Amino acid sequence: MSETIFLTGATGFIGGYVVVDLLTRDPDVQVLALTRAKNTREAYERLWASLQLHWDEATFRRFAPRITPVLGDLHAPDLGLSKADQKLVMTKATSILHIAASLNRKSAKACLNTNLRGTLSVLKYARALADEDRLRRYSHVSTVAVAGHRSNEVVQEDDGIDWNRSDYDPYGRTKKFCEHMARELLPDVEKTFFRPSIVMGDSRMEKTSQFDMVRAFCFFADLPLIPLRPDDRLDIVNANWVSEAIAVLHLKDKPRHDIYHLSSGTAAETCRITSQAMAETIGRKARFAPWLFPTFKASADALARSSQKNVVTAVGSLVSVFLPYIAWNTVFDNSRAVAELGHAPVPFSQYCGPLYTWSKKADFKFATVPLGPAPLDNAAGATTPAATSGADRAPRDGADRALRDGAVTA
Repeated sequence: MSETIFLTGATGFIGGYVVVDLLTRDPDVQVLALTRAKNTREAYERLWASLQLHWDEATFRRFAPRITPVLGDLHAPDLGLSKADQKLVMTKATSILHIAASLNRKSAKACLNTNLRGTLSVLKYARALADEDRLRRYSHVSTVAVAGHRSNEVVQEDDGIDWNRSDYDPYGRTKKFCEHMARELLPDVEKTFFRPSIVMGDSRMEKTSQFDMVRAFCFFADLPLIPLRPDDRLDIVNANWVSEAIAVLHLKDKPRHDIYHLSSGTAAETCRITSQAMAETIGRKARFAPWLFPTFKASADALARSSQKNVVTAVGSLVSVFLPYIAWNTVFDNSRAVAELGHAPVPFSQYCGPLYTWSKKADFKFATVPLGPAPLDNAAGATTPAATSGADRAPRDGADRALRDGAVTA
């Protein structure tokens, strides 16, 4: 059966993985990719920038006819779609996969505008498709951060949201309410919620194009004294396993559950195991000093509040944002996803060394190459570029630039 997926976040880290997984897994899949761009050519260039972590240009061009850019903006009314693109979605889409989100954990405004307003607009399209009896499934990439304040726990999917718990940041708070909106507005629709934990690296290759958590990991690995408890567990999961789970379960007719933790689960490794795996890479054994944690956290928080802009304050801000998730010694049971896929994620200790070495050598940058000048055909069934490009309908200047289409981690 042919499947046409209206997908948000294709130009982000996880979104790029999922597009590749969907298209290579099923030859009948078409993707309508919501993309913030001024015209179709620019949209393909943004998609190519995301997908070249996985494909060379020849492969991208081979799959491009199955990817139709739908020009829009999560912040705009009706996603900023032209009438032609609205008709395209309403007549072609058979499912929706919503990945795009703001990861700006410090900005309530960015999370409000992108995660809440954007998701509400996506849900309105889902509701309209469902009312026309055209929507097979709505899938939503959420996060384990919806669990709020936790400590020393193993969290099951059905216990993940507790409205009596406080949240660490605007990201977790808004993503929690996004799940609530989907349940309230689509009560009669088949829904799947994916909650990734700390998504870091690819077990098959050393390269990555997402560096926030990688930079934080490298920072901790380089410390002479690590201010964490050595036997605390870190729920780190490889991006390729997360992507596989999203693609497989979105395409599956009847997943066994409606919520899946995409995490390392109870097999999550401790700080000690990770540091032992890194010993050869960094040339020394790690030394842990958990009594330094309060001072370390206070220093990171102070740097995050600083008005100065330099490498030190940037790293301090990054560490301040992610420290609660690193130090909560909480893991998220992944047995549902493991049972569906038939295999578990790869332990972080098996690929953390090459990831560390490559990322530092690359100075935490993924060098993209521009798309060649040859034209790209639109996917089958798409309207012409002139009709869908919206060249005179550029994304609204007032949109918060903190938006990152689909750059989703926990």
